[in-house]
Amino acid sequence: MQDGFGEELYAAVQDWREARGFTVRERLAAEYAERFALDHTNLDDGFWDRMRAVYSDAEILEMTMAIGTFISLGRTLAVLEVANECALNWAPGDGEDPA
Repeated sequence: MQDGFGEELYAAVQDWREARGFTVRERLAAEYAERFALDHTNLDDGFWDRMRAVYSDAEILEMTMAIGTFISLGRTLAVLEVANECALNWAPGDGEDPA
C-alpha cells in the first residue's frame, strides 16, 4: 500500500476486501482487526493457519495487543462520551498545530 495516511488510504481500508494495492499481510491484518472487533470468538483454525503462514508469533502478539488496545480505547471514549465533548478537530495537513 502507499506510504502516508491520506483520504485514499482511509477509503481503501474501509473496503479492504476489494481495494487494490493491499498485500496479503495487509488484507489479513484488516481481516483480523475486523473479526477481533466483531466476532472474536469465531477465529477458527483455518484463520490461524493463514495468520501463521505470513506472520511470526511475535508479530501476531503485537498486532493482537494493538487491536485490543485501540478497541478498548474506542469503547472507553464512547462510553464516557469523550469524543462528543472534545473540541479538538485536528488532522495532519490541515495547518493546525495539535500541541
